[in-house]
Amino acid sequence: MRNELPLALTRRQLFGMATCGIGHAALASLLEAKPTGGLPELPHFKPTAKRVIFLHQSGGPSQSDLFDPKPGLRKLQGTELPATIRMGQRITGMTSGQSSLPVAASVFNFNQHGQSGQWLSELLPHTAKVVDDLTIVKSVNTDAINHDPAITFIQTGSQQPGRPSLGAWVSYGLGSDNENLPAYVVLLSQANGLNIDQPLFSRLWGSGFLPSNHQGVRFRGGAEPVLYLEDPPGLSRDGRRQMLDVVSKLNQIRASSYHDPEIETRISQYEMAYRMQASVPELMDLSKEPESTFQLYGEDARKPGTYAANCLLARRLTERGVRFVQLYHRGWDQHNDLPRDLALQCKGTDQGSAALVADLKQRGLLDDTLIVWGGEFGRTIYCQGKLTDTNYGRDHHPRCFAMWFAGGGFKRGFSYGATDDFSYNVVSDPVPVHDVQATILHCLGVDHKRLTFKFQGRHFRLTDVHGEVVKPLLA
Repeated sequence: MRNELPLALTRRQLFGMATCGIGHAALASLLEAKPTGGLPELPHFKPTAKRVIFLHQSGGPSQSDLFDPKPGLRKLQGTELPATIRMGQRITGMTSGQSSLPVAASVFNFNQHGQSGQWLSELLPHTAKVVDDLTIVKSVNTDAINHDPAITFIQTGSQQPGRPSLGAWVSYGLGSDNENLPAYVVLLSQANGLNIDQPLFSRLWGSGFLPSNHQGVRFRGGAEPVLYLEDPPGLSRDGRRQMLDVVSKLNQIRASSYHDPEIETRISQYEMAYRMQASVPELMDLSKEPESTFQLYGEDARKPGTYAANCLLARRLTERGVRFVQLYHRGWDQHNDLPRDLALQCKGTDQGSAALVADLKQRGLLDDTLIVWGGEFGRTIYCQGKLTDTNYGRDHHPRCFAMWFAGGGFKRGFSYGATDDFSYNVVSDPVPVHDVQATILHCLGVDHKRLTFKFQGRHFRLTDVHGEVVKPLLA
């Protein structure tokens, strides 16, 4: 191995070795900071949330059909979007060639709910039951207008691929409260609508330039929740343990020669996988859940991989100390047939989302668990394609969209931000994506300006050089 050393060293590793004892001591101090990972100086201050469940609705839910009612638009149905509203703002190539941009008022009715009197669409009857536990923000806005950069932006703080995801930053900074499960778990569920889904890439839950043990670990529905976790036929538990011990010794020899932190990461990941062989089957076994659980989440919760089942699994992960659970649900990209597909999407997700809030609350976990619900952008008030009295589509709209938050230090029964009469521009209390990220970290006791990682000579952070904590949202 030593003969290979001059050829295999990277520049960073070479400088690390040049520091000799100092570099080695620094690496050792990081590795033994906490049994479950995390940085010794975190949290920076007392957190209001210990963990996060991010319910990402991939594709861009329509804010004007779900959370931001504009009943006055029914009188303007089919009329041209005023130039004073659009103000020359860019639109996608999918509608830029249309001869007109006709206003499409929502076909869905809105009503006020709860003691807080918050407005919700008729498509969200279950969310209406927990609305007094929610903060609904109607003024979120983003710089990206197409899916890939927009999802990358809200997940990593940059429109360009390669940066660490929000969950990876949280794992790196705070670690996990359960050494037998990853700090960051990812769950995917498929669309309930009929239109083709937008793709999701594994880099969205990647660790970027952070150590690779902070990337999200995807759990799947079915017989093999985590790929390659099961031992091959004929290999005993003792045999696996002996093999890992030998591999660990070999890796430690190589680590002492190369001083590459990724070798230490691989050692720790092998050990995590060994512990997960015992912890994951217990986690995925729903047989001990009472019937009342499935009444709360709905019958879909019995079907592995559905949105409802993943919401229930998110609760079980939270109970076991997983720091960050990222749930992606596909199918919100309704360029056409929006009334049909939006109704199907809500039918498949509304009960699970609301059940998660109610379930955590009844278990005393909502106070220190932050739930985040939202997509990567909103949708236009003008119609894409043919407009009829009962059917329309909507294009991507980055200027304003809605997200909701529950627990973890957020106010309850509260609405924030406002848009114009066309749900097109923010008119008060704008909340850029970097502010959302800064506020989530703040609830975890993390100053977003101080959680950094040096890479290629620069100190990077999730919010880059932007972001402010939105203090009016906090209890």
